Amino acid sequence: MTLLRDEGLTVEELAVWRMLQRAQVRIARHLEAELLVAHDLPLASYEVLMQLAEAPERRLRMNDLAGRVLLSRSGLTRLIDRLQRDGLVARQACADDARGLFAVLTDAGAARLAEATPTYLRGIRTQFLDLLGAAEIGQVREMLGKLDGDA
Repeated sequence: MTLLRDEGLTVEELAVWRMLQRAQVRIARHLEAELLVAHDLPLASYEVLMQLAEAPERRLRMNDLAGRVLLSRSGLTRLIDRLQRDGLVARQACADDARGLFAVLTDAGAARLAEATPTYLRGIRTQFLDLLGAAEIGQVREMLGKLDGDA
């Protein structure tokens, strides 16, 4: 196929890229469905709650949080609006930056996260980890580490 040759990709290279995309989407869709059914919690909301729970003082600046959950600032703002309406997150002014805002995990948000985490972890186990052996997990980690610009 001339399109592949013109861009310097082989059929195999393109196939690997597409497999990586499909695997990520398939796993994310499964996690999303499980979290919605069991906890009425979309995957993006779970990720925000988890990032806040792992942060010092259970809070992050909105810009930092957007980068960690791979959302645009406007997308994160809409999501935080919903989480705040549900009482799972609060906004807090930044003392050293009048324009800055923190997203803060509430006690209700921490409780909802604690309820949803076993479902999330079970999904990762069944949809990803159980399909690989220990050596393969190490290999995947090494390979993905090369691709992770933040590592």
